[in-house]
Amino acid sequence: MSRNNKTPTGAGAIIALLTMVGTIGGGLMGQPSIGLLSGLGTGIAIAILLWLRERGE
Repeated sequence: MSRNNKTPTGAGAIIALLTMVGTIGGGLMGQPSIGLLSGLGTGIAIAILLWLRERGE
């Protein structure tokens, strides 16, 4: 068996960062809940795309 020596990408940081950015941005526009959800959704989508890219290689 061959071992995969690649270091996995830390997608959790991306999710956390985009959640905070979305909440702050939404708060500035008077809709912090929508900002939180959109930031969380975007972060999860990017994390899934990174996971799929790493899995395919």
